Amino acid sequence: MDSMRIRAERPGDHAAIAAVIERAFANHPFSDHTEQRIVAALRDAHALAVSLVADEAHAVAAHAAASRVAIADGTPDWYGLGPVAVDPPYQRQGFGTALVEATLRRLRDLGAAGCVVVGDAAYYRRFGFGPGRGLVLAGVPPEHFMAMSFAGGWPEGEVAYHAAFGGGD
Repeated sequence: MDSMRIRAERPGDHAAIAAVIERAFANHPFSDHTEQRIVAALRDAHALAVSLVADEAHAVAAHAAASRVAIADGTPDWYGLGPVAVDPPYQRQGFGTALVEATLRRLRDLGAAGCVVVGDAAYYRRFGFGPGRGLVLAGVPPEHFMAMSFAGGWPEGEVAYHAAFGGGD
């Protein structure tokens, strides 16, 4: 990990990002294995607000994305973190942590009001995510849907991710 560098994705990274995402989610018990298509569809729709890679020895080792979400009460400037993917040989070495921290910094720099994430609460709590306080995501158990407010306020209502999350087709 000594040579890891976090940077914005470049056009030449797209195939490597897709391959990393596919390998990272291959054995994930809650994956429908469309994550790489979601990222491609977000990219095609110019909806990737943040797309960062962890570059290790000039190769993509991990990727994190963030895109705008809509909240039923109309609160603007909220984003969804994910997918976050680390190639299996690089897992448990700090790549995911570095990417999540960098993505959250980038969102704050963009003026984001807050961020939501679907995932393992034990993992995402350490970044400051917690229960959604009135935010819900249809079909996702509340213990796996978390939020973080950057601006201090908490919107309420159902959250809708970009249409790409419907399967990326």
